[in-house]
Amino acid sequence: MIKPKFPILHVGWDELCEIVKDEGILIFIILLPLAYPLLYAMIYNTETQRELPICVVDENMTARSRDLIRRVDATSEVRVAAHCTNMEAAKELMRRREVFGILQIPAEFDLRLWRGQQAVVGLYSDLTSMLYYKVEYLAVINVAQELNRNIKVLEHQTNTTRREEQLARWPIRFEEVKLYNSAGGFAAFLIPPVLMLILQQALCLGVGMSMGRSREHFRGLVIPPSKHYKNTLAIVLGKGLVHFLLFLLMAFYMAICVTRWFGLPQLGHFTDLLGFFVPYLLACTYMAIFYSSFIYRREDCILLFVFMSVPLLFLSGVSWPGAAVPPLWKAVGSIFPSTWGLNAYVRIQGMGASLGDCRQEIMALWVLAAIYFLLSCFVYMTEIRKSVGRSVLN
Repeated sequence: MIKPKFPILHVGWDELCEIVKDEGILIFIILLPLAYPLLYAMIYNTETQRELPICVVDENMTARSRDLIRRVDATSEVRVAAHCTNMEAAKELMRRREVFGILQIPAEFDLRLWRGQQAVVGLYSDLTSMLYYKVEYLAVINVAQELNRNIKVLEHQTNTTRREEQLARWPIRFEEVKLYNSAGGFAAFLIPPVLMLILQQALCLGVGMSMGRSREHFRGLVIPPSKHYKNTLAIVLGKGLVHFLLFLLMAFYMAICVTRWFGLPQLGHFTDLLGFFVPYLLACTYMAIFYSSFIYRREDCILLFVFMSVPLLFLSGVSWPGAAVPPLWKAVGSIFPSTWGLNAYVRIQGMGASLGDCRQEIMALWVLAAIYFLLSCFVYMTEIRKSVGRSVLN
């Protein structure tokens, strides 16, 4: 097979051949970014929890308590799956995971309302998932607000017109408009930043395994004894070019195909996405090359990079509010492209922002790309000296 004569192309061709020949590298660089987005999107495709089973303990047994139960059961968030006579029986159902919440209506519920006093209902939620609490709370609070408005109308029965009745029911009208995530779903919130994190993690794993394989093959060195591997810039640019182009295709596959298939937010323009992907993938590529210099065995990359996924998601300020992240951890997160890239992608794709709106994140990504490029050059300059020294000794 004829190889390119230019050093950059020769190095790139060798890197591409290594990817194709090695099953482990091929899995991390090709199959992982192709399959992981589909897996995550399918898991969270339902967006929100619906018809969550709960149990009711009605100690009041009046028409008003039954009306409250009927209204709660009619919501889309929960369904009344069981009625119990006491809390111990309801707790047993929750322990057996047959229900995920308990609605308790006390015995004095109706009496306190007739006296004009405040009545209280109890809601006990299974907090093994925050989604359980969210849907149960929304269902009960919405029903309670509707009952409050009906009670206000009954207290003002002297009103003679329908307009006065409407004012008593709705003194202040409000409309809820959800920006950027109209369904209030989990997938539209979580999947877009996770897609960008998958790109970074796949790059680190693929490059790390390639680096570990080279060290095993060339007795501790990462470059072969060849005249094409004597120029630092040629090595760094050649290796980086292959991974950058491969993952640029993966990035658009995630931003266009996966996003469209699963109905995720897709407000970004192609030019804005391209202007974001170029610095983000360059920064991720050269970060992967630099950190992979600490890899001496193929499997080391899994130990080094896989555990970083969840911490990096929190450090980005997307999963956990950025304002609540301590300054020290903000500084730690700023050295990773994902911290800037996740926020920029969410703003472009989910909010319709332009590159100008994400100027800070884009500039940070270019700076990180330049820094990691220089560090990668330093790594391979050192490796070239080791290779030359070993050749002289031999």
